[in-house]
Amino acid sequence: MDCKQKTRTRGNSIFHPTNTSYSSTTRCFVYQKISSSKLMGEATLACSGCQHKFLVPISTTAYRCYKCLCVSHSISGSEKSRKESRAKVFKHDELNSANKNGALQKSLSPSPASSSSFSTPRYKRAVICGVTYGKRKFKLKGTINDVKNIKSLLLDKFKFPNECIRVLTEDQRDPNLIPTRRNLLNSLHWLVENCDSQSEGSLVFYFSGHGSQQPEHKKGDEVDGLDETICPVDFVGDGVITDNDLNSIIIRPLKKGFKLHAIIDACHSGTTLDLRCVYKKEKGSWKWEDNKASKTKQTNGGLAICFSACDDSQMAGDSAAFDGKNENGIMTYLFSKIVREDSEITYARLLENIHEEIGMIHQSKFYNGCLRRIFYRKIDQDPLLSSSEEFDISNTKFEL
Repeated sequence: MDCKQKTRTRGNSIFHPTNTSYSSTTRCFVYQKISSSKLMGEATLACSGCQHKFLVPISTTAYRCYKCLCVSHSISGSEKSRKESRAKVFKHDELNSANKNGALQKSLSPSPASSSSFSTPRYKRAVICGVTYGKRKFKLKGTINDVKNIKSLLLDKFKFPNECIRVLTEDQRDPNLIPTRRNLLNSLHWLVENCDSQSEGSLVFYFSGHGSQQPEHKKGDEVDGLDETICPVDFVGDGVITDNDLNSIIIRPLKKGFKLHAIIDACHSGTTLDLRCVYKKEKGSWKWEDNKASKTKQTNGGLAICFSACDDSQMAGDSAAFDGKNENGIMTYLFSKIVREDSEITYARLLENIHEEIGMIHQSKFYNGCLRRIFYRKIDQDPLLSSSEEFDISNTKFEL
């Protein structure tokens, strides 16, 4: 096994060339007659090829299964399913009306079990970005698999409508979906653009690529004096996107009733969103810590939660050791795997499980042998969770 093809880091402060090649990803399409930005009824459909069931808008005229790629030109859902979907839309309109009149205020909904759970709104949007950096010496390969993994998780596990997921990768035919700095910023604005018109919503931002640090733009803004950044495909010429940019665009507009989950698989990603509360492990115990420099960067009443691949001072890695063939971001692969396997997992347990799995990788023969020879120093990777406010992380079920 060629170890140089199996592992890499995601920080542009230390780029290590690898012998990997560019790999394209399969896009999934759902064709429809109405605008994807409007709330619509959904029907449960079975693919005519593999019989996989998934949700699509009632008005769908053709669809392509994202599992077997079979294209069907008619809806196979039952009339009963359609009527139930229309009824749900009517009920949702009633709830929206009640919200606008101030009659309904809901941010958390307790589950019958001992653990609580965040509410799951009908309105959902997601931006998924994976950057390979073309043929540059610091090119990445696992990001393509990461994007496919996360999109599948949103579709299968959390029932995000396909048309409400915007994917940015370098193999997109639409030039507006290439992960340039401009396109990524535009997509982030799109992610939160309906915060004012909707009563509640669940938003997701996922980024897989290189991360870096640079001297803080505003003195006293960061505890360590460094801004964290993510690197679009054109960052060499057009610049990076800083934690201040991300906070301003997708954190501050969040109003009450909205929750945003960010998953950042990049180096130096610990406080990429500049959220106020950080939940991390120190000296064997987990606890909330105050990110003092971020006190003025709050939401507009909503909740933001970020899973980061590592602390601000650390690097994040990729590995092909999971299946022996395809590269994946270590944090992304484990995050998706654990969430799929346990539908009742809490935020705390999810974070702990990721830590335990990465600890096992670091102790493995593969790590101690190949990785130590490839990199000049140990790849410390301690995923952490940050949030705009403290919550009962040990008893709250993870839900997107």
